[in-house]
Amino acid sequence: MIAAVQTFNSAGLTFRAELFIVTAIIAWTYLLHAWFRREGVDYRYSGQKTKEGADKYWELGHCLKQAKCPLTEGARTNLEFLIEIRHEIEHRSTSRIDDALGAKLQSCALNFNEAMKKEFGIQYGLERRLPLALQFVSFGSEQRSALKKASGLPKHVEAVIDAFEHGLTEEQLKDPAYRMTYGFVPMTAKKAGAADVAVQIVSSGSAEAGEIEKIILKEVNKNRYPPAKVVQKVQEAGFPKFSLHHHTQLWKTLDARKEGKGYGCVGDYGNWVWFDRWVDQVLDYCQAEENKYR
Repeated sequence: MIAAVQTFNSAGLTFRAELFIVTAIIAWTYLLHAWFRREGVDYRYSGQKTKEGADKYWELGHCLKQAKCPLTEGARTNLEFLIEIRHEIEHRSTSRIDDALGAKLQSCALNFNEAMKKEFGIQYGLERRLPLALQFVSFGSEQRSALKKASGLPKHVEAVIDAFEHGLTEEQLKDPAYRMTYGFVPMTAKKAGAADVAVQIVSSGSAEAGEIEKIILKEVNKNRYPPAKVVQKVQEAGFPKFSLHHHTQLWKTLDARKEGKGYGCVGDYGNWVWFDRWVDQVLDYCQAEENKYR
């Protein structure tokens, strides 16, 4: 599993997800064989031998089907998904699948580490032996979208993903053991000793977690409108008598620029801009006063 993670984190490789999946499946197979052996479960195919005459052991998919398999449902679902993708890797070349599978690969690695420590002891934990992967650039949302459009997911892999996840419940899809996603928030250290820590684990319920939650839950508005544009949209919606003067009176009456209301913000050039949420609010107001503004 260390080899799988290190390969995925290696700079310059373009076949990372595929190499991770194949290597990780080998790791999981060996881990479950070790567990079955310790528990006294015969993990050989009865009466079957390899070409060289050696005992033929269960592959990972067969291990997962055993009633005694120690893995959680989420971990099993994650591996069943990766096995499906591995079939595609084995039988035809793939490319550009790292973004689509990253959350599942993260869960696969975490699940393995947890299973290793739970079943064999915390001394076998891998977290101290793996480095933090760094990247040279950070991407904005527009750059990210452009990159995804330019590197579309191969159709046959997309079909496998859709077919597999179509049969999952909402609860299974949200299980972090199936796929694990993170939101990274840039932070400035308040204490000198923490200034060089690239990743901080924040406890749930702490003051830091509360601050991050405010950022994560902050409404994202893609559209920003100057006042004249708001008035134009309202007039085009069927209220031609609504003027810029009326707009100014309305936002002052509702104190719409007050921090925390989420109707707008100061734009890039120091001027106030309004969000879609405010446009909706104005339209509701005009609808209620339609005899005045129609």
